[in-house]
Formats: sequence, C-alpha cells, structure tokens
Amino acid sequence: MHKETKVTLIALGASAGYLIAKKSGLAETIKNDIDVVFERDPAARSIPEVVFCYPGLHAIWFHRVSHFLWEKNLKFAGRFLSHIARFLTGIEIHPGAKIGKGFFIDHGMGVVIGETAEIGNNVSLYQGVTLGGTSLKKVKRHPTVEDNVVVGSGAKVLGAFTIGKNSKIGSGSVVVREVPENSTVVGIPAKVVKKEKTKEGVDLEHTKIPDIEGKVVRYLLHRIEEMEKEITALREGKEDVIDSERKKEAEELKTIEKYIKSYTLEGIEENSSKE
Repeated sequence: MHKETKVTLIALGASAGYLIAKKSGLAETIKNDIDVVFERDPAARSIPEVVFCYPGLHAIWFHRVSHFLWEKNLKFAGRFLSHIARFLTGIEIHPGAKIGKGFFIDHGMGVVIGETAEIGNNVSLYQGVTLGGTSLKKVKRHPTVEDNVVVGSGAKVLGAFTIGKNSKIGSGSVVVREVPENSTVVGIPAKVVKKEKTKEGVDLEHTKIPDIEGKVVRYLLHRIEEMEKEITALREGKEDVIDSERKKEAEELKTIEKYIKSYTLEGIEENSSKE
C-alpha cells in the first residue's frame, strides 16, 4: 500500500472518529473532564500532562465505559474493566456507581467508590476517600453525595444516607449519618461543626473549621483557675470575692453554653436523650 494511501486512510479514520465522538457528545465530555482538572488543580500545566499524568481522570474515563457495559447487562465485562482501572490507577470505582458531571479525583490513590454510590455534579474527592456500604443485603447501601461536595483526604463515608449539597467533609473524618446542606463535618464519628449558606459552585477550601474541643478545654482550665481563687477566698472568709466569683461564673457558663449550642453537634444530643 502506498504511503499516500495510508495517510489518506488514517486521516479519514481520524475524521470519522472525531465526527462520531462529536455527534455522540463524547468529545464534549472529554473536553469538560480536562477543563475540570485545570479548574481545580493549579499544578496542571498543559493538556498532554493532564491527559497522560492524571490517574483520577483516567479512572473517570474507565468508569464511563465500565458503567455503560454494566447498564447494558454486561456485568462481567464492566467489572473486569473496573478491575483493570484499579490496577492502573489505584482507584476503585464499581461500575454500578452513578457519577454526575464535573467529577474530580485529586491524586486518587486508595479511593474506593461502592456499587450503589451516587455522586452529583461538581464533586471533588481527595486521596484515600471511601464511599462504602454497611449492609450485606443487595439494596442501596452506599452514600449519595449531592452537588458541589468536597471530601477531604482519608475521609470515610459509610452507609446509605445523603451528603447535602455544598457540604465539606474534613480530612480523616468518619461519616456515619446524614449531613445537611451547606455543612462542614469533622471528627470520628463526624459531627457538623459549621453550617452556613454558601454560594453555588465549587469551593475547595475545607480547612477553615472551628476548634470546638480546644475552646472547651481552654474554658475548663480557666474554670479550674477561677475555682481555686474561690476556694482560697472561702478559706480566708472574703465574702465579697466569693460573690464576685460566683457572678462571673454564671456569666461565663452562659457564654460557653451559647458557644456550644451555636454548632449542630449531631449525635451528642441524641445519645444523651437515650441515656
């Protein structure tokens, strides 16, 4: 076959492939996936770098194909392809999982997404995140993550409940109950420590969280110091000092109670009421 003929056939094949991809919307999907990487990772420098060096992007592309096969009842083919993707990227996404647009996995190593997990639009996951199940029954057993959620590195979200839109999950947290919209949760088990209306869209800032436990400990240390003063005043019979300390104590207790109640520490109140 002449060289010119080969070049012509390659050009025709490439053109046909491009037209098919464009007509099916595949080209637009790939472009959007690449744009998401540039939008959320300042380390991304060029399209070749993103296409060849981002395992999170590769895992998403593998999942699109494996999910298609799964939906067409080609279960083994879909499962085997997801297994290959896991081997190549270090990211395990079950082909049955449903993933929306604008999904981004940063770094990605150790990410696990279960079969019945559902992920909305513009969701971001960092390395080591697990969206896992807690039931042995063949039912919905993995979380639903709504739009614009950020899940920090190493966080575990376990169970069939919903993470409300615009919420953030702190790194290393273990989430075992539903998270309201516009919330920040941290801890083991995770509790809501911040709840405020945020603007629609992606916000990767998930480190600005209040140190509630630290403040409470500092307050307790302060109270010990104040109690020691009161005991000394009692020993010395200084009634005016005692009255002053008791009034101060009452005001401080109101302040700390107001501070604690300003956060929705879900789970604490529930456990207390059961006891």
